[in-house]
Order: sequence, then structure tokens, then C-alpha cells
Amino acid sequence: MSRFQFAISSGPESVRQAGVVESDSFSEAVVLLGEKIPVRTGDSLEIGVSGFPPARFFCASAIKGTSPVWVPEGKMAA
Repeated sequence: MSRFQFAISSGPESVRQAGVVESDSFSEAVVLLGEKIPVRTGDSLEIGVSGFPPARFFCASAIKGTSPVWVPEGKMAA
């Protein structure tokens, strides 16, 4: 099981929640965070393992009762 460090923020330099989530995979860790922590459209997520740069995402959609839709930062629409 891997330990993923994460930070969720609502704007630049405004970390709302940070911590560690343990999971067998990266994608499972992201899903667990969406289930445990309230997320709003426009929020940012940084998540990764110690020793490597974190992956950065923004929440494109957060509808109550569904999993948030995370989009990698820096990706352009097709």
C-alpha cells in the first residue's frame, strides 16, 4: 500500500485540506479523496508520493452524490 500526500485548495495559496491517504493505486487514492473530502468545482488537487513531484489537477465538476471530475492542470481541450 502506498502513502500519497495531498493538498486540496480553493485558490492560490489557500490550502483547505492536506494530509496523507493510503491506497493500492494512484487512481484509487484520488477516488477515496473525492469520497471523504468535500470538493467544489474549481478546486485544485496536488497529490503524489514522497520523493517525486506531485501531480496537479483541477476539479472541472463537483456534483453532490457523484465523484468529482479531476482534469490534469496544463492540459488543453481538444
